[in-house]
Amino acid sequence: MLKKINCIINGEPKEIEVDVRESLLDMLRNRLHLTGTKQGCGVGECGACAVLIDGNTIDSCIYMAVWADGKNITTIEGISKPDGSLSDIQQNYVDKGAVQCGFCTPGFVISTTALLNKNDDPSRDEIRRGLSGNLCRCTGYQKILDAVETTVEQRRNSKK
Repeated sequence: MLKKINCIINGEPKEIEVDVRESLLDMLRNRLHLTGTKQGCGVGECGACAVLIDGNTIDSCIYMAVWADGKNITTIEGISKPDGSLSDIQQNYVDKGAVQCGFCTPGFVISTTALLNKNDDPSRDEIRRGLSGNLCRCTGYQKILDAVETTVEQRRNSKK
């Protein structure tokens, strides 16, 4: 059964016809060709498919596309600056070497964005908790934590 939904994706209004059994992840990747959101575990445990829905981190593999009706969705493609350059979070992930294979990176950047939107000066423990829904098999997490802490410090210094 198909249903039309209306939502905002990366700042653009969309009207999309989706199968009621379709995940948001499948809609984003297969219908809208937003392939930065990755299919990882498929059961909401790894965070590779994380997107922001109304500002909250959601695993899109277990979120039905029909639930997105009326929602504001941001994917990794919507995190970059309007000119296409990397956001400060993305740049710090690159600069700190927190991107090794890169498969988990979009989900981590999404979770970092949500965390810093809610808490602009998190402690290391708060960063760990904020990223706890994301798994990485390559970096050992230290470089990811360093990238987030660098972003926090840069933002703090830019306010002075």
